[in-house]
Amino acid sequence: MLILLTGLLLGGTYTLIALGLTLQYGVARIMNLANGETLVAACFVTFWLYTGFGINPLLGLLVIGPGAFVVNWLIYAWLMQPLVKRAKNRGMLEVDSILATFGLLFLFQGLMLLAFGGSYFNYEFLAQPFTIMGNSFGLNRVVAFVAAAAIATGLYIFLYHTDRGTAVRAVAVDPRAARLVAIDVRKTAAFGFALGGSITACAGTLLSTFYTFNTSMGVIFTMKALIIVIMGGVGDVRGAVLAALVLGVTETLVASLLDPGLTLASNYALFIVVLLFRPQGIFGKRPA
Repeated sequence: MLILLTGLLLGGTYTLIALGLTLQYGVARIMNLANGETLVAACFVTFWLYTGFGINPLLGLLVIGPGAFVVNWLIYAWLMQPLVKRAKNRGMLEVDSILATFGLLFLFQGLMLLAFGGSYFNYEFLAQPFTIMGNSFGLNRVVAFVAAAAIATGLYIFLYHTDRGTAVRAVAVDPRAARLVAIDVRKTAAFGFALGGSITACAGTLLSTFYTFNTSMGVIFTMKALIIVIMGGVGDVRGAVLAALVLGVTETLVASLLDPGLTLASNYALFIVVLLFRPQGIFGKRPA
């Protein structure tokens, strides 16, 4: 039970990371390899706000979320939009965006190394025990999970119960058909990309409350997000949530019963199993 609950608490944060990439790729068709750097940047901004100004990380979400939205909107408008305009088909756009965001990955990583160096950082926030079903957990992990669940629920309500959210889902399913019902695909794609970046940054803020981080760990979280997105089914929010929870439990199980150094290997093993037996994702349908 302890392993299961610990894994679910970790998986809650992973959910936001994956949802961010799901929106960026599912709506804007941009496979953002710098997704992890957005998360790490949010970790450092949260650290700076908390240690320098005493701003509660949960209140910091009110600054970091909108700030990341604006930054990602500008990235899409200045860097991705020219790629979208010149792409003759979806495959060309995906290749170009992978190359462009691969470059962004090293640019952002280099800037953070310049600013913060290669040391590891953490800070104490709600570092006290909290009991669930007779098991003790860090209160910071529990609060991070609750906040992640609230953000994910808000995203679900937005996507499935608002007109703007319906437009986002329509573009994710079929951009051409969306144009036929007067949806501005370019603006909606930009909005989806920016919203995805904002959610990833929120995940970084929550992760920083209990996780030791440095400037070069973004690649690891990008890979985890990719694994979750593909496991859950590209563009499928429900699948991303379930896959993130499964990944969190799997990592905790391997770290507790085998060796913490094998957690990344377990991620890829799980990923390969899904590709072999469920390549369309957890809730995806096999092509006819």
